Amino acid sequence: MPNIHLEYLPEYSPDYNLIELVWHSAKEYIANRFFESIEELESLLHQLLNEDKLVINWGRKLKNKGNALITV
Repeated sequence: MPNIHLEYLPEYSPDYNLIELVWHSAKEYIANRFFESIEELESLLHQLLNEDKLVINWGRKLKNKGNALITV
């Protein structure tokens, strides 16, 4: 058996889930914009998520029960 140590996350731990950082960046980009149609919003989301148009702030500090955890 390899020497593996599993670390279990708390039940609700969005601070450890990197997709939360992606969605946070996407929401910041589309916030306070007016879309004429749902198709226009879908098109923008497609560009952001599938065509490398989204800039993610990987250096954002994530909360860790009082300690700072920085994703780099």
